[in-house]
Amino acid sequence: MPHNASRYLAEGPRVAIRHFTYGDGAEFTARARESKDLHHPWLFPPTTVQAYTAYAGRLIEDPSKAGFLVCEQGDGAVAGFININNIVEGGFQCGTLGYGAFAHAAGRGLMREGLDLVVGHAFGPMRLHRLEINVQPGNAASIALARGRGFRMEGFSPKMLFVDGAWRDHERWAITVEMTEGAGRR
Repeated sequence: MPHNASRYLAEGPRVAIRHFTYGDGAEFTARARESKDLHHPWLFPPTTVQAYTAYAGRLIEDPSKAGFLVCEQGDGAVAGFININNIVEGGFQCGTLGYGAFAHAAGRGLMREGLDLVVGHAFGPMRLHRLEINVQPGNAASIALARGRGFRMEGFSPKMLFVDGAWRDHERWAITVEMTEGAGRR
């Protein structure tokens, strides 16, 4: 897919973020199939276009969700995804992040840059105050990404989420707008 800056919500030196579209199904699912070993047992993104259409539809149409594709600058290739789920407005102004890198992009720092862009977008145009990440304790890569972006560990919840056929323990990580550089921009 050729680079089209007008589609991007925010850009960094190596990646940009944009919303999911239904047209991304073929690329997204091919990347998800290539990344099964990387994702298992933590994450199960859709691997068929039909499953992707339902998944993307929830991110596109449900106002309590926002989905972002992390795209490489230049060719626009999808490097990963970051979703904000359970968005609550009013006095809470919070959302819960979920994310995954695709195998071809893993370990290159692209998701860190993408997470920086999503956090900036969430605390800027989306006007959220707090973002949370729930991570299984053995998922070292996800914990390193959260920690590296400045999220703080706030607790541990046994049997919190049903993943891969069982209730799994999770660490709870969070960041608020006050913890980020440029907090005064709001």
